[in-house]
Order: sequence, then C-alpha cells, then structure tokens
Amino acid sequence: MRMFRFFERLLEPTALPTGAPPPAGLAAFYWHYARQARHLVAALFAAGFIVAILDTTIPVFIGHVVTLVSAHSPGTLLRDSWPQLVGMALVLLVARPVVMLLQNLITNQAIIPGFSNLIRWQNHWHVVRQSWSFFQNDFAGRIAQRVMQTGPSLRESVVSATNAVWYILVYGGGAVLLMASNDLRLTIPVLLWFLGYAVLLRYFVPLLRLRSRRMSETRSQLTGRVVDSYTNIATVKLFARPRDEDEFVRVAMDDLTEAHRDQLRLTTLWGVILNLANAALVVGTGVVAIWLWNDGRIPVGTVAMALPLTWHIAAIAGWVAQNVATIFENIGVVQEGMRTIAVPRQMPDRPDAVGLQVTRGAVRFEGLRFGYGTEKGVLHGIDLRVSPGERVGLVGPSGAGKSTLVNLLLRFYDLEGGRILIDGQDIASVTQESLRAQIAMVTQDTSLLHRSIRDNIRYGRPQASEWEVRRAAAQAHALEFIEGLEDWYGRRGFDAHVGERGVKLSGGQRQRIALARVILKDAPILVLDEATSALDSEIEAAIQEQLDGLMKGRTVIAIAHRLSTIARLDRLVVLDEGNIVEEGTHAELLAAGGTYARLWRRQSGGFLDPFTRRAVDIVSAAD
Repeated sequence: MRMFRFFERLLEPTALPTGAPPPAGLAAFYWHYARQARHLVAALFAAGFIVAILDTTIPVFIGHVVTLVSAHSPGTLLRDSWPQLVGMALVLLVARPVVMLLQNLITNQAIIPGFSNLIRWQNHWHVVRQSWSFFQNDFAGRIAQRVMQTGPSLRESVVSATNAVWYILVYGGGAVLLMASNDLRLTIPVLLWFLGYAVLLRYFVPLLRLRSRRMSETRSQLTGRVVDSYTNIATVKLFARPRDEDEFVRVAMDDLTEAHRDQLRLTTLWGVILNLANAALVVGTGVVAIWLWNDGRIPVGTVAMALPLTWHIAAIAGWVAQNVATIFENIGVVQEGMRTIAVPRQMPDRPDAVGLQVTRGAVRFEGLRFGYGTEKGVLHGIDLRVSPGERVGLVGPSGAGKSTLVNLLLRFYDLEGGRILIDGQDIASVTQESLRAQIAMVTQDTSLLHRSIRDNIRYGRPQASEWEVRRAAAQAHALEFIEGLEDWYGRRGFDAHVGERGVKLSGGQRQRIALARVILKDAPILVLDEATSALDSEIEAAIQEQLDGLMKGRTVIAIAHRLSTIARLDRLVVLDEGNIVEEGTHAELLAAGGTYARLWRRQSGGFLDPFTRRAVDIVSAAD
C-alpha cells in the first residue's frame, strides 16, 4: 500500500492553476498539460523504452536456446551453458516484471487518475470563469461533456503514443539490427514492410483524424440535444411534444451513427490491408531465412530467432494500428473539446484591477450605451444617479432596457459606451468577484443549486453559522415549509436536497429560499428583479415587510411589472425604448399623466367598466 500511495501522490490534480489559460493550437494545448506532469511522462517514456528492449530479447533468447540445443548433446547443455540459461531466465522472471510493474505504477497509479483529473479540474477552473454570455451561446450539457472527456482523451493519447513510438522504433529497429548482424538479406522483408507501413500511415492517419473529429463533434451535438430535452422536460410535457423531441434527437443520433460508420469503414479497411502486409512479412522472412539456412549461410538458431521476431513485429504493428485509430479518436475528442476550453476568457479583469470598496453605496450611470452588438441598440445614453441608501424603482414596458441596466451594473456584459461608478469607482477597473460580492440580487427566474437547503441559503455567506442560516430562513418566511421537507433519500429539513435548479420546490418556495440567501449575504447594494412575483398575496405581504427592513440603509434598485410593489419607493425611473422618459415619486408621476400614469391605469383599472375606471383615475390624480 505504501508503494501505491507513493505513486498516487506524485501529482496533485486539484492544485490551484497557475499561468496562462490553455492555448488554441493542438500541440501547444497538449504541451500546456503535459509539461505539468513532465516528470511522469518522462518516466513513462523511459519505462516504455526499457520494456520494449526487454521484449526484443525474447525472440533472441529463443533463437539462442535453439542454437545451444543444436550444438550440445543430451546431458552436456546444462553443464556447459547453465550461466547463460540462468541469465536469460533472470531477465524474463525478474528484470522484465520489475520494469513492467514500474510502467504500470506510473500509468495506473499516477497518470490515469492524477493527470486525467488535473486536466478536468483546470478545464473546469477556466470555463467557470468565462462570462455569462459564453454559457448562453452553447448547451450546458455539451460544455460539461467537453470538460469531462478532454482529460481522459488527452491522457490516453499521450500514453498510447508513448508506448507505440517505443515499440515501433525499438522493436523494429532492434529486429533490423539483429537480422543484419546475421545476414543482410534477412532484413529485406522487414525493410519492405516498414516502407509499406509508412505509406499506409501516410494515407490513413489524416483520414482517421478527420473522421474521428467529425464523430466527436456529432457525439457532442447529440449530448447537447439530449441534455436540452431533459433540462426542459416540464415544457416538453406541458406542450405534449415528446415526439418532436424524438425527432430533434433522432437527427443528431443519425448523424453520429453515420459518422461512426464512416470511421469504422476506414478502420476495417486499414486492418485488412495491415493483416495482409503482416502475413507477407512473416512468410517473406520465413522464405529468406529457410533459403539462407538451406545454403548453410545461417544457423538454425537464427531461423528460430527470425520467425518469432517478425511475428512479434506483426503483432506489435496490429496493436499499434489499433492504437493509432484510438489515438486519433482521442485527438478528435481533444480538438472538439478545445472549442470550449481553449477559448480566451471573455471579459477578463484588467491586469491592474483592484477590489471594490463600498463605503456609502452611491451608484452612477453616465452616458450608458449598450445594444448586445446590434445597430438598433437597447440603451441610448442613460444618465442616472442613485444616492446612498436611496430606493429606486425601474419601470417600463417589456424591452425598455430595465434588466439590461441591471446586468450591466453586475458587469455581465461590457459597456459599449459610457461608464458605471460605485462610490466613484469605475466598475470596469475593479475585479468582477469583488463587484458582485457587494451586490445582492433576487431574480424573477430563481435557480437553486442541486444541493441541500442549507447549502443554498449559505451560498450567500459560506462562513455563516447554523443560527444565522435559520434566522435568514425565518425572515424570508421559509422556515415552516423547510422543516417539513423530505427528499427521495430521506434527508429532512435543511438537509433535504432541492433537485436540479430547485425543481422539487414550488416557485414561491424557491423565491423564499433565494430571499433568505440574499438576507444572509447582507450586501450594501440590493437589486430586486420581480423579487415577489412567484408568491401568493398573503406571503407577499408578509415578505414585503421583511424587504422593507432589508432595504433600510441600503442602496436599492428594484424592477417590477406589478407597479404596486414598488410604488412606495423613494423614486421611480421610467424607461421606454432605452431612454429615461420620466423620474419622480409615485404621486408625482401620476400627476404628470405620462407613461407611468398610463401603465398604472392599465394595471389598476384595465378590467373595470368605464365609470369605475374614471373613479380610479380621479383617486389616482388626488394622490
């Protein structure tokens, strides 16, 4: 066990990555990871070289034994040649097993678990720090598959290529030298075979690489579609569309099947041609060896060495050929994975970025322009100041730019013009983690982690005590339903798991967990995006009291389509088509009779008869 642990500890897969992210070139991408385990790769290279040399001695030993038997009469062989026989036995019984044990320890105990997971860990570490838009442009399942599969594929191609190189060079080169030392004509079949083998590799390898990459891409596409269907299974069932999903997945499945067939056609053809070449090598070597022995030019021991030597070359060639197909299949997986992993980090922090320091909580938007890269744009020169401790509501029709403004404050996107300041600090010059650590946000589309209730609430402040977690849950009116929860594995209360994205909870329960998380975070700037939209009226009224308390002393920016939920805020800002069209209190905006008043009338009296609606208008005007 101590020996196993020694090799297992040679590589720490989850050490903090250092240096630049993975480069885009294939060779550079391989070297980026291989250099971090270069001592293991070098040791594997050396062990493979020694194993290949020792394997080459086996046919030599066979030939030598035949020569000794031919040269001795019964009863004299052991007396005269026992040291040679013992030496050969020690090589086979001791030296070769020891070196193969070393090779297996390096491969199985150090490289396979350590190197594979080092690549996976660093892939994840890099990808999880990509921008929000990066994840919006691809399937989550496909990203995860690329992160997970690239590690084993890169490792397997490195190990297989190392072994294949040594077996071909050492075993093939050794065979040529051994045969040439007896008679140069013995090398003719081997040299012709090597020439044909090189031609086969030159023709088949590029085709294998292309088809392996295509198969990897189609497999990734299939995984993405399957995961997309499962992630949105509620929508699939609500609209009774399983047959449409069948067709959606079937297209990708057919593409993968066709790509796999193309690859296997090539592999089968490659195997048939190689088997013919190997048979020709053995037969040709046998013919030449027997001819030379028949003429008395070589001893019988050389024939006994040449035939198993060439047969072993043929077996190794078949193994290498199979490995070549596997190597390029793995290279295809690596190349396909690089499309997600070897991508420069979008929106990285500036090299001189510093941590954001919030002392008052003043927020200022200056000349803000943004449009997701479109000519039309979404925000057009927004100028807005939010004083420390002020509670501001953003109002406007869908598409006016409210959520975009908040996303820019959180720096989910880079500005196309203008700047945003918090306490006089440009958020473009601070680290993104420090920025988001100072802002607590509750969104309309609440998503929870597939972990326990406790873990989800404590996500707001990981170092919070159990008492603080329970208090936050109570303030969010979530404690009662939490204590009654039990998941499929019998875990209860705060230990119960919520399912992927919190699917085991109702919308209102998810929103209360999210509120508890924000309460626990206790950040100086609070952003509410339809924070109570999923709650019933009774719970909403109770939580509104908690929100009022949470807002005290904090800078608040709230978005709400239900205007009644933000009417009590200090100031309302009305957006329309990416511009600020009105500002003021609820009463001031009603009195102005503009966009806000129109939205208010539509919500408060849209379903009333004309007489009642007129009465509501009079009351609203009086307010």
